[in-house]
Amino acid sequence: MNPSVTSECIDGITVVTLNRPEVRNAVDADTARDLHAAFLAFDDDPASRVAVFHGAHGHFCAGWDLQAGARLHAAGVDGKALTHLDWAPDAERPLGPMGPSRLLLSKPVIAAVSGAAVAGGMELALWCDLRVMEADAYFGVYCRRFGVPLIDGGTVRLPRLIGMGHAMDLILTGRKIEAEEALRIGLCNRVTPLGGALETALTLARQLAGFPQATMNADRLSAYRQQGLALAEALQQEWAAGRACLDEALAGAARFAAGEGRHGKF
Repeated sequence: MNPSVTSECIDGITVVTLNRPEVRNAVDADTARDLHAAFLAFDDDPASRVAVFHGAHGHFCAGWDLQAGARLHAAGVDGKALTHLDWAPDAERPLGPMGPSRLLLSKPVIAAVSGAAVAGGMELALWCDLRVMEADAYFGVYCRRFGVPLIDGGTVRLPRLIGMGHAMDLILTGRKIEAEEALRIGLCNRVTPLGGALETALTLARQLAGFPQATMNADRLSAYRQQGLALAEALQQEWAAGRACLDEALAGAARFAAGEGRHGKF
């Protein structure tokens, strides 16, 4: 049997793959731990600059494995017993119910979304920095139908990404969001033809991997960490992170002066 999570680094790009085709890549407890470990390994690997996260066999992720939940219910387990999901905000590298959803990594992750990315699977896609969708892929808070809450960042990241009005529509109704609408409201960043999400995500990852990394990653973390801060505090944080990258900036200025990258060429 294939493992439910695989990870491979090639030329500075780590590809993390969910592989549970029998449940459309739904995540049970073991898979959540494996995903968490895979992304921590990526974050710790100095040879890897960007990760691409996708699901094998035509679906990104159908969310939490409801079959596993049904087995817990049949065994008499109630929600109060699931104390292993509790955590403190200052916990180091906390495990989320779906795996990596409570982590803030130091490097970018791009979701390559095919088929279903629903319920907890949508939350995993929201956790990523960028989302590339195939034309027939879709999001949706499908867990609304079964009383399963969004506990992997969905109620936090969705309003921050697309605004409260759009987020409340999706959170309350649980309706299906297809790729065209997702692109229009900012829920995804690229739409590709059928079968093209992974290759497009890899191309995008290679572009990011080719930039000066310290500056890009400092800007990325500043954008995340400024949320909720007063303006002066956010600007001070931005300056502190950027100041550490000024050697990289001066080297880049020298390359520009020598003729590299003129007229917005990348």
